[in-house]
Amino acid sequence: MNKSHRRALILCLGLALVSTAVFAQAPAEQTTATTAATVIPPDQKATKEQLTKLFEVMRLREQMQNFLKVMPAMIQQQIQAQMKEMTAKLSGGSAPSLEKQAALDQLMSKYMKKATEMYTVDEMLDDMAAIYQRHLSRSDVDAFIVFYGSPAGQHMLNEQPAILQEYMPLATKRVQERSKVLTDEMVQDMDDFIKSTTSSTKKPDKN
Repeated sequence: MNKSHRRALILCLGLALVSTAVFAQAPAEQTTATTAATVIPPDQKATKEQLTKLFEVMRLREQMQNFLKVMPAMIQQQIQAQMKEMTAKLSGGSAPSLEKQAALDQLMSKYMKKATEMYTVDEMLDDMAAIYQRHLSRSDVDAFIVFYGSPAGQHMLNEQPAILQEYMPLATKRVQERSKVLTDEMVQDMDDFIKSTTSSTKKPDKN
């Protein structure tokens, strides 16, 4: 497999891992299958002020900011592990030099930082507010504000970091185990495809 194909493969794998990690921590209401939405009459739609209050008691801004702080390191570790294994296989078992690995790590950090800055927390909250308005009425939002502002709601929010801390290693393990199998298949298929393409385009020798 040549360098350009290898870079493309690594990029695809990295994006897949990023997507997996993001959706693993996304709120349940955003990752469930889309169902027939309830039509909220215009005069009953939640106001932006209500949703601002709801997001405040739900601590959504704080949760998103914390997630964006830890995501780059977490994703980079996953990508590095996959890349080392892929590099070893594609280079006959030899690992990259320490200098090359350091340069690769630095390059990965650069683009992970850029990736997390492409979509700011303010933009996320604005987009979420517009979607919430299409699905939740004013009375719904008022009820949610009461719940999340209650001791029970705040207790649930307090426990979320601990719950995620226990869940994420499990999710990471599942992803690593299953992506290893997927990566092996993808590398083999890519090699087979490149070989077949090369052989089919090769001109026959003239006698």
